[in-house]
Amino acid sequence: MGDPLEPNYSRLCAEIREAAEKTGRNPDTVRLLAVSKKVSAERLRILWGLGHRLFGENRVQEARAKIPDLPTGGEWHFIGGLQTNKARDAVEWFDVVESVDRVELAAELHKRAEAAGKTLAVLLEINVGGEAAKSGAKPEEAQQLFQAVNAMSRLEVRGLMAIPPFREEPEEARPFFRRLREIRNQLEQASGAGLPELSMGMSHDFKVAIAEGATLVRIGTALFGPRAG
Repeated sequence: MGDPLEPNYSRLCAEIREAAEKTGRNPDTVRLLAVSKKVSAERLRILWGLGHRLFGENRVQEARAKIPDLPTGGEWHFIGGLQTNKARDAVEWFDVVESVDRVELAAELHKRAEAAGKTLAVLLEINVGGEAAKSGAKPEEAQQLFQAVNAMSRLEVRGLMAIPPFREEPEEARPFFRRLREIRNQLEQASGAGLPELSMGMSHDFKVAIAEGATLVRIGTALFGPRAG
């Protein structure tokens, strides 16, 4: 049996477009972030051949080994929990860090970006479900975190990211997606800054996330199939 990657990709692109159009959105404002954790560079090259350029990795070490094996010109997002001692590598290998959830991490990324002479795009991760086991700033801390990070000249805050509590029924995740959008809107109104990106929604609930304003949907399993571990 052949690799299902190509038909999966075609189907997902069509479903993303349809979900956007259904809610009156321009489909071009929603991008598929291919979550390539534990996916070989060889399979990513198949995706590259289909024209895809946006990838998300959860682990710095895995990305360091994989990114050099792919053509240049892709856009790489770090989407996992990030320790401050990995900040230098994150700045070196990634275009966007989506998981900035504390000032300490932002300060380290800023320092490393300054040393590298680059500006790093970031998203602020918000723990919209209030889950103790998950990273992310508390919703009530979003304003303070945004103000601190936005003041760092080498970091460009592009928007927000969230990993809501898992729900078997995708529709039950809607309030969490809506909450992230509301927090984003509040930050924009309070600061006058533009925060265009909302990274939310995964394989089983991305259609609901798109209906609530997602601009980046992080899809792994539905694209690459189940992965061990």
